[in-house]
Amino acid sequence: MNKKIQSTLVSLASIICLTMFDQWTKWLAVDKLKDNDPFVLIPGVFELNYTENRGAAFGMLQDQRGFFLAITAIVLIGVIWLFYRMPFKRYFQPLRAIFVVFTAGTIGNLIDRMILGYVVDFFYIRLIDFPVFNVADLFITGSLAVFVLLILLKYKEDDLAFIPGMSDAKSKNNQIKDSES
Repeated sequence: MNKKIQSTLVSLASIICLTMFDQWTKWLAVDKLKDNDPFVLIPGVFELNYTENRGAAFGMLQDQRGFFLAITAIVLIGVIWLFYRMPFKRYFQPLRAIFVVFTAGTIGNLIDRMILGYVVDFFYIRLIDFPVFNVADLFITGSLAVFVLLILLKYKEDDLAFIPGMSDAKSKNNQIKDSES
């Protein structure tokens, strides 16, 4: 089987599995936590606390469902486009995996917004009064953190030429260096 097709099928299967896991954890949260007191795992530190989030992170942009649906669609289209522009080489597997995890998280929260009109959140770090979050949020923020680390530590500017503007940035930097000498 063609490497590109095989990689795409594995990626799609992974996205489906990760999204199903996210949805299962949210179903458990609704079933076990909704209308109940928080389930304390570590007193004063960490608990499971059912919350319906009608906004973005930290409660911003409450009740802007249409906006979130539109932004999510644009982000997903962009990620899929970059995924296919990325070279299908072993060197890019970590980056491809990050795209898969990010996409699964994005789809997980998209499903909630489309079906429920809000996102089900349930992880609460009481110790620092951190906003309540869910598995999809972990997928999204974790993949973005690893993406930044990979960009800083592994991939060079030439490696990222498949991203529009990256090769332009290098040529602009070279033009500036040439003009300074």
